Amino acid sequence: MIYSFPPFVNAETEILILGTMPGIASLEKQEYYAHPRNHFWKIIYTIFDKLPVAGVFEEKIKLLQTNKVGIWDVLENCERKGSLDIHIKNHKPNDFESLFKEYPNIKKIIFNGKESHRYFIKNFRQIKGITYYVMPSTSPANTMSFENKLKIWSTCFE
Repeated sequence: MIYSFPPFVNAETEILILGTMPGIASLEKQEYYAHPRNHFWKIIYTIFDKLPVAGVFEEKIKLLQTNKVGIWDVLENCERKGSLDIHIKNHKPNDFESLFKEYPNIKKIIFNGKESHRYFIKNFRQIKGITYYVMPSTSPANTMSFENKLKIWSTCFE
């Protein structure tokens, strides 16, 4: 059984980015999007015009929070061989009802990939007052170019 991380959100959070479940590299380092070829942090830093990407995870989280962005995963735990979402079994979703009660300023959810959206919709459907955006996965398994991912991701922050 593998477990996701706690949410990085605060009272200022208006946008919540959701992955499905951290991959092997992230679980080993205990930080989100730790795989060196994952485009997530490069996209975020480019959108907020803060390149180069910080090496320290706490600095990355600080950039998100400064821009009213939170980060979490749809699943609390699951069984999975490897890092791919298609191998997820016996999953349990995170407690979003409590999260949205505690952080009512969240008005936008950005899903990092179709699978995170699929698991979320299956468990929570459409939540009133929150807009959903399904973005291409930033994972190295998604072979779309960085430039194309960036262009599509940028639309959520306009």
